Amino acid sequence: MPATNKDEINDKEIQIGRGKSARRAYGFDEIALVPGALTLDFELCDVSTEIGKHKLQIPIIASAMDSVVNVKIAGILGKLGGLGVINLQGLQTRYEDPTAAYKEIANCDNSQFVDLMQKLYAAPVQEKLIAERIKQIKAQGVLAVASLTPNVAMQWGPIAQDAGLDILVVQSTVTGLKHMSTQGNTQLDLKHFCQEMKIPVIVGNCVTYEAAFQLFETGVAGLLCGVGPGAACTSRSVLGIGVPMATAIADCAKARDDYMAKSGRKVTLIADGGMVVGGDLCKAIACGADAVMIGSPLAKAKEAPGGGFHWGMATPSPVLPRGTRIKVGSTATLEQIVLGPAHVDDGSQNLIGALKTSMSTLGAANLKEMQNVEVIIAPSILTEGKVFQNAQNLGMGRK
Repeated sequence: MPATNKDEINDKEIQIGRGKSARRAYGFDEIALVPGALTLDFELCDVSTEIGKHKLQIPIIASAMDSVVNVKIAGILGKLGGLGVINLQGLQTRYEDPTAAYKEIANCDNSQFVDLMQKLYAAPVQEKLIAERIKQIKAQGVLAVASLTPNVAMQWGPIAQDAGLDILVVQSTVTGLKHMSTQGNTQLDLKHFCQEMKIPVIVGNCVTYEAAFQLFETGVAGLLCGVGPGAACTSRSVLGIGVPMATAIADCAKARDDYMAKSGRKVTLIADGGMVVGGDLCKAIACGADAVMIGSPLAKAKEAPGGGFHWGMATPSPVLPRGTRIKVGSTATLEQIVLGPAHVDDGSQNLIGALKTSMSTLGAANLKEMQNVEVIIAPSILTEGKVFQNAQNLGMGRK
C-alpha cells in the first residue's frame, strides 16, 4: 500500500490533552464549493457513473432500508436511471406480505417502537423469498441489487445470484479486511468471496484511507463510505464512532485514486448517508464520491413502503439497537424527488436537477470534473445572510 500523508497531517493535529491528539474533520455543513471562470449549459452536464460493468444514468442509489426500498421502488428508481437496494434480511424476506408489519410500525408510539421492531424482525428470513424478490425486481426490466450482512453473505449471496441478482452489497456498520470470531477464524474472506461471485460486489461501510485501500485490494467493485451520518442512525451516540462525511469521502477518494494508479482498476466510491438536500449530494461528489446512497430523502416518496416513516437498519438489533424511527412525511412522488419538477424551495426535490445546476455553475461537464472543483472551509455557509429565513422558518431556515 502506498505511503499515506500522515506526516503531513501530524503537524496539523490538535491536542485534546497531553495523552491524546486528533486531527480536524469536516462535515457537509462546514464546506462550500467555489465557482471558477468557466460555466456551461445545464444540458451539457453528464451525471452518469459506473459500478463494475453496469452504467447508471444518475448517481443515486437508494439505501437498503425497509422504509425506503421494496420491489416497486427498485423498479421505479431503476427506470429513472439509478438503483434501489433491497434488504434481503428485512421485512421483504421475512414475510410473504409485509403490509401488516409496515402498518404496525407506522401506528405504534415512540415508547413501543424498539420492542415492536425487535419482535417483527425476529421472524426468520425465508430463503424462497430471497429468490422471489430478486425475480420480481428483474421482471420490471431493471438491475436487481440487494444487501446482505457479512455473516450470511456466503450462505445467501449465491442464492440471490442464481435468481438473477446483478450487484450484491455486503454491508455492516463498519467493514474491515477481516472479521475475527470467537473461534479464531475469519467470518468472511472478502477476496475469496469476490473471486467466487460472478457479479460485482460492493462492500461497506468504511471511513479511512488505510481500510479503504485494503478493501479495494480484495477485488470489490464499490465501497460505501460513511459511518453513522444517516438521519435515523444512532451509532454515533451509541458507539461513539464516525467521521464527518466531507473528510471521510475525501480520505477514501484518495485511497481510490492511489489504488487505481497502482493497479489500473477502477473502483466506485459511494458516499453513504448524511445527505438530505441537493447541496449535500453536490458536496459529496465534489469531495470525491462517484455516487451517493441516500435513505431519508427517498423515504419521503409517496410510493415508499415506510408510509412517511423512516428507520435505521440497526434498529431491530435484539441486543443493542442503533437506530430510531423518524417521521419524514410523504411529500412527493419518487420521480419528483429525483428528477423534479420541484414544488418546494428547500432542496429536497429534483436532486438531479440540483446536481446538474451546480455542475453547470462550477463548469464541471461530468462527475470526474466535479470531483476536481475547489472546496473551501465555510462554517457560516448555511447561516450567513439567512436571518429572515431562520426567523420565519422558510427556505434554508425551515426546521
